[in-house]
Amino acid sequence: MQIYVDIVIKRPLDEIWRYTQTPELHERWDLRFFKITYLQRPDPTLPQQFEYKTRIGFGTEIRGAGETTASKEDRSGARTSALRFWSDDPKSLIKSGSGYWRYEPAADGVRFITGYDYATRFGVLGKVFDALAFRPLLGWATAWSFDRLRLWLESDVEPAAAGQRALINMLARGSIAFAFLYQGLVPKLLFADADERQMMLAAGVAASAIPESLRALGVAEIAFAVVSLMAWRSRWPLVLAMILMIVATTVVAVTSPQYFFRAFNPVVLNILIAVLSCIGLVASRNIPTSRACLRRPEKSP
Repeated sequence: MQIYVDIVIKRPLDEIWRYTQTPELHERWDLRFFKITYLQRPDPTLPQQFEYKTRIGFGTEIRGAGETTASKEDRSGARTSALRFWSDDPKSLIKSGSGYWRYEPAADGVRFITGYDYATRFGVLGKVFDALAFRPLLGWATAWSFDRLRLWLESDVEPAAAGQRALINMLARGSIAFAFLYQGLVPKLLFADADERQMMLAAGVAASAIPESLRALGVAEIAFAVVSLMAWRSRWPLVLAMILMIVATTVVAVTSPQYFFRAFNPVVLNILIAVLSCIGLVASRNIPTSRACLRRPEKSP
């Protein structure tokens, strides 16, 4: 199935054209490419040939090539850039493909659209891997990159900075979710830790109610971890985590101050989670998201 991405960018068409058709600018916002180089063109009427490099991790690069042809504006003012691409690199899953970029004037900017498809290597195994993993990942990377371009043009957020913010946000949210998941599952549900029981007793929970209370608290913490991952783009889980950690630290300080002096104590954990929440809140502004793009063509009425 063809990969399709469609986003509205509130900037002039000529500016979007320059940022997408100039290799030095294109490679800065497009996650799919590490380096794009235009080759010398002896005849301006011929397609523009290019070479590209992409990184797949652990210092490994994949090389490929292609050619692009830019059309003139049609009566509506739209422009289209068609391209073919291929790779002779035996490491590349993509063997060859083709696609287009289209720039359509809209009431509030320009609709920047791409659609492309490709053939794969490695026979049936390559097709299965492409369908299950590679193609969905490539579609996500295309949409994420388009939104990174939008942030660059509309909000002056440098692509590298946007990528760093996204990484910081992911690490902060993932760490918070892991902490709540671990604390709910291991010391409460699986092992009913003695310190957990003692702190509940000191907080005024009746001894007979502690086992059930401990299980309920553990389930609540696991549920919060799951919900915080599901609400990845929302800021409220970070705010709530910060509030919960402040409340929990205050309760420990009042009812069980002796735990402040333990080698492994809840105070340090609570403060770290609160700080991670602050970091996540700061980093979550103006980060790219694939959800800003349409992933299927709109149906005609």
